[in-house]
Amino acid sequence: MQNTKLLLTSLTFVGLLALAGCSFPGVYKIDIQQGNVVTQDMIDQLRPGMTRRQVRFIMGNPLIQDTFNTNRWDYLYSLQPGGGQRQQERMSVFFNEGDQLVNLSGDFMPGVSRDQEILGNSGDTSVSPTEQPSQQQPEETPAKPGSVEESIQREIDTIEATPVPTPAPLETSP
Repeated sequence: MQNTKLLLTSLTFVGLLALAGCSFPGVYKIDIQQGNVVTQDMIDQLRPGMTRRQVRFIMGNPLIQDTFNTNRWDYLYSLQPGGGQRQQERMSVFFNEGDQLVNLSGDFMPGVSRDQEILGNSGDTSVSPTEQPSQQQPEETPAKPGSVEESIQREIDTIEATPVPTPAPLETSP
């Protein structure tokens, strides 16, 4: 009788510990990712007039192709960190009747990265179909004589390139 009572008490205690372990705060929960990963770099590569094949090469296959509107592709991405709030991003790409890219809508816009928005920099890199951005390089000012910058530049200018030896291929004949 004493052994049965002890056994029943210990089994109950082990069962309660097992149930408590399921909701223990230190348990690792995985991140859940679904959909197409779309980055700002991908959006910046898109240009008006691109064909469907070119857009598919850059962005990948769309998650949703509307059967009623074949000129629209939707890219969706959701991430739910373990135990956290679900975050979702979407991007829609529109084509004209000639299968050329005409419009984008969604959480990403050409030329405006989230890093730029956070830092407050302007997104001057947007491209319209009629206007191409000018490639202007800032003028370099020569280093002051006797400065560290001038000595580093002098060292760089005197470096000689040495060819890298390439090993001979291994014989594969038996």
